[in-house]
Amino acid sequence: MKFAKNHIDVGLFSNRREAQLAFWQDEVGLPYDHLGKLGGGMQQHRHHMNGSILKMNHARDPLPAAAPSAITELLIARDIDRPRHLLDPDGNRVTLVHKGCEGVTGIGVVLRVNDREATDHFYRHVMQFESPRDGVYRCGDSLLIVAAQGKVERCEEWRAPGYRYFTVQVWDCLAEHQAILDRGGTEGRAPIVLGDTVRYSFVRDPDGTFIEISQRASLTGGKL
Repeated sequence: MKFAKNHIDVGLFSNRREAQLAFWQDEVGLPYDHLGKLGGGMQQHRHHMNGSILKMNHARDPLPAAAPSAITELLIARDIDRPRHLLDPDGNRVTLVHKGCEGVTGIGVVLRVNDREATDHFYRHVMQFESPRDGVYRCGDSLLIVAAQGKVERCEEWRAPGYRYFTVQVWDCLAEHQAILDRGGTEGRAPIVLGDTVRYSFVRDPDGTFIEISQRASLTGGKL
């Protein structure tokens, strides 16, 4: 894959806007970037996170009950001596770690998976991520870390409470989306254009985790 940014972004959904913003800005210390309106009563509050973006998507209407995604924790590297284990207002796990902990220099997205071999094939061969060691997959300076094997219930709803997806930024959404499908990936949502700023799609890993394939004009330049 040809990445337009060497960082993974992470998206979560919540109905608790004020509590979430206070947590991520005051407790975690993430600088606020900007607000994006997604339509349908959904707002995306974007925060800087070591080059990555934390997308706190606030829903005006109640979010549907759904099984947790495979994303169990977010690791954020900091200049600290010991880890700080935190829970956001909805109970999502966040750990601030010292730079280099488990190889994390930016962020780490921790996964629980049903089948390690299927996960390994997907991220190595379908997504074409580097793998510095077993169970760890690298996109630039961001890591996916398989921490456990256990039951993950596949959920068809991506707009539900908690961590629900992560984003890779590419130069050509259409080409990369099709290439992932050609290599055996599963489509989550066909490519669409949002205004004149972004073209995006979704694919899914073996456990159903939604992966956004995003082409942002601010990163790639020119027209979509």
